[in-house]
Formats: sequence, structure tokens, C-alpha cells
Amino acid sequence: MHNIRNFCIIAHIDHGKSTLADRLLEFTKTVSEGNRNQLLDDMDLERERGITIKSHAVQMEYKHNNKIYILNLIDTPGHVDFSYEVSRSIAACEGALLVVDCTKSVQAQTISNLSLALKNHLVIIPVLNKIDLWDSIHKDVMKEIIELVGCKIEDIISVSAKIGLGINNVLNQIITRIPAPKGDPKGPLQAMIFDSSYNPFKGIEVLFRIKNGCIRKGQKLRFMSTGKVYHAYDIGTLKIKRISKNKINTGDVGYVVSGIKNTNEVKVGDTITDADKPATKAIQKFEEFKPMVFASIYPVNSNKYEELRSSIEKLQLNDSALSFSPESSPALGFGFRCGFLGFLHMEVVRDRLEREYDISVILTIPNVSYRIYMKNDKKVLINNPSDFPEMEHLKKVEEPYVLVSIITKNIYIGNVMSLCIERRGVMIGTHNYLTSERVKITFEIPLSEIIFDFYDKLKTISNGYASFDYKFIDYKSSDLKKITVLINREKIESFSILVHKTKAIFLARKICKELSVLIPKHQFSIPIQVSISGRIVARETIKALRKNVTDKCYGGDITRKRKLLEKQKKGKKKMRKIGKVEIPSSTFITFLKVKN
Repeated sequence: MHNIRNFCIIAHIDHGKSTLADRLLEFTKTVSEGNRNQLLDDMDLERERGITIKSHAVQMEYKHNNKIYILNLIDTPGHVDFSYEVSRSIAACEGALLVVDCTKSVQAQTISNLSLALKNHLVIIPVLNKIDLWDSIHKDVMKEIIELVGCKIEDIISVSAKIGLGINNVLNQIITRIPAPKGDPKGPLQAMIFDSSYNPFKGIEVLFRIKNGCIRKGQKLRFMSTGKVYHAYDIGTLKIKRISKNKINTGDVGYVVSGIKNTNEVKVGDTITDADKPATKAIQKFEEFKPMVFASIYPVNSNKYEELRSSIEKLQLNDSALSFSPESSPALGFGFRCGFLGFLHMEVVRDRLEREYDISVILTIPNVSYRIYMKNDKKVLINNPSDFPEMEHLKKVEEPYVLVSIITKNIYIGNVMSLCIERRGVMIGTHNYLTSERVKITFEIPLSEIIFDFYDKLKTISNGYASFDYKFIDYKSSDLKKITVLINREKIESFSILVHKTKAIFLARKICKELSVLIPKHQFSIPIQVSISGRIVARETIKALRKNVTDKCYGGDITRKRKLLEKQKKGKKKMRKIGKVEIPSSTFITFLKVKN
């Protein structure tokens, strides 16, 4: 146990976490030199987007002062939408490498991840990355790190993860400065589950960190939250490939396969103990993140409903921040209402369902949860605009607000403030941040205003020199209106959205006009109406596809043509009453952009 070091890598997005992890694997000879980049980012989606989506655990061995040390590394995501992955990784570690890009300096998510690590009493090792680049401002960035972490200049390790400069120093400092895990090797088994995944051949693989005791192959294990008992058919450590072992000791990180098939029987944050000599209490769970953005997912092919359910359950094992519940829609059939941590998290879940489980899905308009106060003093939390009650029954409506922290250069202050005010933001304050060239701006903004394209627009107006982080504050009273879409006089709840009163009419007209283009023509005319709180404020009509029924008339009396046209008119009128409008799945996907 004294030769074990458990640590994670935390940083803002694109500061070189995955590249540093690659070099650590190379220098410890866990992988051969010249191996492909982003070794721990094993999803195609991570490589395409250039971001880490899932935290990845890997074990390395390194010789220091003639002793072999076991290093358990957990590489974490840097995007704000995956903060939950970071918190779980931190809970399994004693130390963290805080990586800062010396060409970009300290950014918003750097601070957020650092505060999570300090809250869990981790030892922080600052690492200044990319020092070989020509636009490095490492002296200024060092001052920022000293002010942020409260360390000395000699505590900061300068590296270039790309070319391998300074990596040996990082490994030596991990062993020297990060403490060995504490625990009682002879005590009753206590192991915390920090991740899990589904293997179609073995069942559910559970990843854990042992706090007390040890796990042996064939041992009877009890999962404390469910009380269920299983046999440890296979246990081992987490190298690039799983290495099976007979025993895993206190302080180490590993996996266990118990033949579990039911996804509901494994909960991230649960404690594993011995079935015969159980621990008296579970390990304290790490803080749970509540979903902030909600959207519905439906299979394009309605026959794939059960397959979609099974796929979401398996995905939830690997992404415990995802929540879901069944729901149905007259237009889309049966599907699931899902909760996400943010807009990017939602897009990643959709892409993973389509790529990893080969299910084409329709994603409805994302929205946040609202707190409704009824006139009968009943308080309701709704996650779906279709559940929004009539205005005459409402006392007040509250929507979630977040505290947004933006760090940017001084020259972009005006652009950033304009964007935040446009999104109904209330300014809290500004102050020079660490260096005189940059400023930190703080706003209170409704969550619904930042979940779509806020980050993209922020990057555009600041030429990429702005980063932001947000955290939930509370629900605040707001004047919201429900926009309802009627197609052929039938309500389509999948298009319903809640917006602020000041934007309602403009958005309703925009939606109406765009839908008249997105929905294809039918054999009958289709009226598209948009109402705000029950009052129609916009209408467009999609004209019918016209068949030339008089084409076969080559002359003769005009009454022959009139007779055919009247017959067509009656048919179209009847069709309009009983005809069903088919809305292609692409319409729902394109509609996400219409709201912006």
C-alpha cells in the first residue's frame, strides 16, 4: 500500500491532459514508444471532437530510488458539461496534476476543477504545459498559478507533453508529493464504485477503489445499497488491457466481474463489502449532480422502443449523470424523457446511441426544469413544456438561474457583456483577473438562455479568447409563456417550448415560418398555427400538391373541367379532415436550430 499512488489529471478543455497521459504511459513503458495518440480516449466520438468525454483509469508501474511504485491514473474531461466525471475521479484519488496551457493561461474550468479537488483535500501538483511553443507566456502564467494555488515557483513543473520534455520530473514529483492511500488492510472490505460498463459477454464490469480490506477472486461480495450478493468471478487491475489477478489490496484500483446482467443492480457511488463479514457502514458517497437540461428521445423506427430502453440503460452504467423515464407522444410514439448536464452532454448521448448501439433516434427540443406554484398552493416541478398548466391556474413560475463566470481579454469586455445582457443576464461584477490583460466577468443568467449556442457565440465574439463556467444558484420568479404548435389543427406537444414574455411573439412567428418550409407538402393544404398561452399569434399555410385532373380533357364543354375540379375540391376537403400529416424526423432535428 505504501508504494501506491492514486492521482488524476484536471484542466480546462484542450490544455493537453490526454497528451500528458500518453507520455506518462510511454515513460513508464506501459505502452511502446510511437504508439497512437489519445490512448485513453477510446471512443471515436472523443477523437473526432478532440475532447475527453469519459474519465479513464489506467495502472502504470515506475521505478524510483530502486523501488517499484504502482501509479493509478484517472484522465478526466475538461468541458463544463462533464464535471460529474471529474468529481467521481477525484473521489478515488489522493492527488491531482493541475495542467495549464502556457499559451492560454488559467481559464474558467481550470478554477472549477481545482475547487473540486481542494474540496476533497487532494494534493495539487501544478504542471505548465506546451512550454516549447513560440507564443508561450509561461512567466505570466506562472504568476497566475502561484496566485491561484498558493504555491512557490519551484513547485510548478514545466513540461511539453507533445515532445516528452519534463515527463520524468512529473513522475518523480507524483511519487514524492502525493501521499500513499490510507486504510486498514485487515479491516472489513470497503470498496467504492466510481464507474461501470456493460460487456455483452461478461455482463457488468464494476470499477472500484478499495478503502479498507482486500478483494479475492471467488469471494462473495455484497453491494450495500441494494443488499444483493454476488461472486467475484474475475478481478484485476486496469492497464491498457485488463490484467486478471487473484487478489487486490487496500488502496488499489481495479475491476470486478460478477455476472451481473441487470443494470439496475449497480449504482455508481455504492460500497462493495464482504458478504460474510460485512462493514458496518458504507463509504460516504461523492456529491451527485442533478440534470440541468431535459429532452425527449424517440426511436425513428417505433419497433425499436425496447431496444432503445436497453441501450439507454447500458449507457447509463457508463454515464451515471444521465437520467431517463418513459413517455409517449401522439406524433412520435413511445420514447423517453432524459435529463442531461448540458447541451453538449445531450449531443454526446444521442451520438453514442446511434454509433455504439446502432439506433436512429429523434431528439426533441431541450428545455430546463421549471418550478410551478398553483393557485391552490400546490408546488410542482415540471421537466416537459407539455405538462405546463393553463395560465388561469398559475400563481407564479420560477426558472433555474446559474452564476456564469467568464474570463476574457479586456478588449472583449463590451462584446461579452452585450451577449450576457441579451440573454437576460444580470451583472454581478467584474475585476481584473490575475493579470492586468484579462478580466473576470460574473453574471446571473437563466439556464435556458445558455444551454443552446451561448458557448459558440461567446467564442465567436471573443475570437476564441474567452472561457466560461457556470454553477446552479436557485430558482427565481420569471414571466414565462408557453408556445404551442398546431399542425392541421392538431397540437404537437413535441414542438412546445417555454420562453420569456419578451421573446415569445418574435419566436412564435419565426417558428411558424420555419415549419412551413420544413414540413413537406401533402395532397391537401396544411394550416400551421402557433399560439401563446392559448391565443393564436401566427399562421402559415402549406399549399397542397395539385394534381392536374383536367389534363385528360382535350376540349369539349367547360362544364366537364368544372365537374372534375369540384370533385377534386371535395376530395381535398375530406382528406383535410381525416388526413394525417407526416412530419419527417429531420424536421425535429432542424427545429433545434430554429429556436436560436
